[in-house]
Parts: sequence; C-alpha cells; structure tokens
Amino acid sequence: MNHFFGKLLPPRATFPQDMTPDEARLMKAHAAYWQELMGRGLVVVFGPVADAQGAYGILVLQLPDDMQPAALVAGDPVMKADMGFRFEVHPMRAVLPDPLD
Repeated sequence: MNHFFGKLLPPRATFPQDMTPDEARLMKAHAAYWQELMGRGLVVVFGPVADAQGAYGILVLQLPDDMQPAALVAGDPVMKADMGFRFEVHPMRAVLPDPLD
C-alpha cells in the first residue's frame, strides 16, 4: 500500500465564509465523492481544516501499489468544475495502528 497526503486549496481566501449556493452544492458533491472512496478503503480521512489563516481541505489516501492518486483527484467534482480549486498531493509514510491489536 502507498499513502498520499492531499491538500485542497479553495478558490479564494474567504472561502467557505462566502460560499455561493452553487459552491455549496459542489462541496456536497465533493464530500460524497470522497465518502464513496472511503467506503472502498481508499481514503483514510478527509475533511476541512479551520486554519485561522484560511480554510483548506485535507485528504489521506491509502492506495494499492498499482494505483496513483491523479485519477482520483481528477474525478473530484471540484476539479471537474474548474472553479479555481487546486489540489496538492504528496507521497507520505503513514503510521497506522497494527490491525492485529
């Protein structure tokens, strides 16, 4: 398994305080997309971070060795919508609980 850290950067610094109704619908679709992938075991955790300097989203992926995150990120509704969101994705070494504990 390979692990990746993702950071979703919003289209502007004031997001989500001034999210439009269209953006709110898009964010619901975004959350549903990653929730479905979580159900398939590909997502460890995801969600918004309320950073005082500007909110952003995080994502930790756990992918089989033959899978890369690019296709999953490209399938995210916020990326397909081309509304100014950006994803940064980096490989990481995950420390997870031992499943035998």
